[in-house]
Amino acid sequence: MTFFQAIIIAIVEGLTEFLPVSSTGHMIIVSSLLGISKDEFTKLFEVVIQLGAILAVVVLYWKKFFVFDKNRMNFYLKLIVAVIPALILGYLFADKIDMLLESPMTVGITLFLGGIILLFVDKWFQNPTIDSDEKINIFKALRIGFYQCLAMIPGVSRSAASIIGGMQQKLTRNVAAEFSFFLAVPTMAAATGYKLLKGRELLMAHPENLKLLLVGNIVAFVVAMLAIKFFIDSLKKHGFKIWGYYRIVVGLIIIVALLMGYKLEI
Repeated sequence: MTFFQAIIIAIVEGLTEFLPVSSTGHMIIVSSLLGISKDEFTKLFEVVIQLGAILAVVVLYWKKFFVFDKNRMNFYLKLIVAVIPALILGYLFADKIDMLLESPMTVGITLFLGGIILLFVDKWFQNPTIDSDEKINIFKALRIGFYQCLAMIPGVSRSAASIIGGMQQKLTRNVAAEFSFFLAVPTMAAATGYKLLKGRELLMAHPENLKLLLVGNIVAFVVAMLAIKFFIDSLKKHGFKIWGYYRIVVGLIIIVALLMGYKLEI
């Protein structure tokens, strides 16, 4: 992986991690177009640059994480409870998840089907009653955490799954999106920490790769900050339908490319 390729992949990660469009599906397409070979480091890179995206959430919503008041411990407790399903299921089914990650057709189909769902989400979940994250109780947070686990299927999108889960629990679109961002912090921190732990020998053997990781995280951080602001504004004005059409198009591109014999490496 060159520095140019690292920057492009980091831009894709920053743009798509918090949008309901699946960062995995987009990195498959872009990596194939750039001719990036899927070795152990590139797989590590595509996970670890999520740290930059996490930092974007923490910076944009720093008051939520660092201004301590009577609601702060309750906020942390809800995030801890919501992330438990992903930690348990991720640990139990790690091998099966890796097998799914090796199937680009799975990504294309789930992108396509998820796009169809997004076309109707705004109609399904009308009349929300929860207009701030302070009103989310522990049980609703846990249910949203289980919805997030659907993203273990490549192409589903962690953001889409958790936002839909939040709307099903009567959260407004904006509150569901913001809680999805907050939940991303412990979820992605655990995933990247685990990946770094497993790949520590690889990085020690090739310390020059640390520069690529540093550049990738910086780029992902800057782009993710812009993407989050854009997404919130888009939700207020247009809802989810535009993202549904987008997912359908991307999913069809992957499916058609595979049926035509084009090889997409994951």
